Amino acid sequence: MPRQNFSGGRGLLAIAAVVVVGWLLTGVYKVDTDEQGVVLRFGKWIDTTEPGLHYRLPYPIDAVLKPKVTKVNQLQLGYRAAEGRFERAGARNVPEESRMLTGDENIVEADFTVFWKIKDAGQFLFHVRDPEGTVKVAAESAMREVVGRNPIQSALSEKRQQIADQAREELQRLLDAYGAGILVTQVQLQKVEPPAAVIDAFNDVQRARADQERARNEAEAYRNDIIPRARGDAERLVQEAEAYREQVLNLAQGEVQRFLALYNAYRQAEDVTMRRMYLETMEEILKSAPKVVVDPSAKGVQGVVPYMALPELRKPQAGKGGGQ
Repeated sequence: MPRQNFSGGRGLLAIAAVVVVGWLLTGVYKVDTDEQGVVLRFGKWIDTTEPGLHYRLPYPIDAVLKPKVTKVNQLQLGYRAAEGRFERAGARNVPEESRMLTGDENIVEADFTVFWKIKDAGQFLFHVRDPEGTVKVAAESAMREVVGRNPIQSALSEKRQQIADQAREELQRLLDAYGAGILVTQVQLQKVEPPAAVIDAFNDVQRARADQERARNEAEAYRNDIIPRARGDAERLVQEAEAYREQVLNLAQGEVQRFLALYNAYRQAEDVTMRRMYLETMEEILKSAPKVVVDPSAKGVQGVVPYMALPELRKPQAGKGGGQ
């Protein structure tokens, strides 16, 4: 009988050992590549594990949550599209989410989509109570702030992508400050336009601004055309005046030099100089006067003309043909 009791006790110990080993082996767990393991000890988050095989204390001491961290979630603000779609066409408007004030005090309706995924599973599960609601409120705040820093024309045209990128950065900053464990992958602006109630007035304003810009461009083009030509004309006049001044100065200096040379010659030989000046003056005067030669010895001689008009000899005689 004692041997039977001893054998029975060893069997119970072996069974207990097997149960304990089996219980301890239940602590082995696997985290897939699209998951993160969040280890809880008596309900308190103590560790976050990456994909692979890991060990934790068996239940009920430790437990593991394995949320999907590679899944990209989308959040629509300002509109609600059909299930499984995020395109703006055919969607229902939610103006209380999209209506915003721009930097130049205009009102626009901005519909946008936020794409996000889990960055830190532990923070995502235990730092925020409603992750999607937190993303929604923070996204509205970020977009309103960025749109409020830009004029309406930037939001409607060339800076749409820049505004979306700035909103993503601001939203990520807010979520990091909350410790939400969320990564914002993209913010897409779907539609930015004035409210339907004021769209006609807004279009009139835009057309007026376009006309104003066109008139300004035409005036600028005219200015760019007329000013260089005016400057060219002014420069030409200045150069002509400079040339005339140089010409007058040179002529005056030449006259002075000629007068001084003549005066010096006159001081050295007055009679000769006076005689030469008289001859030069008479030559200048008589150069264009008609020439008549008078021969006093021809007076009284029959058939002889006492003078000859030399210029008359140069004139063609009438009545004479060239063939004779």
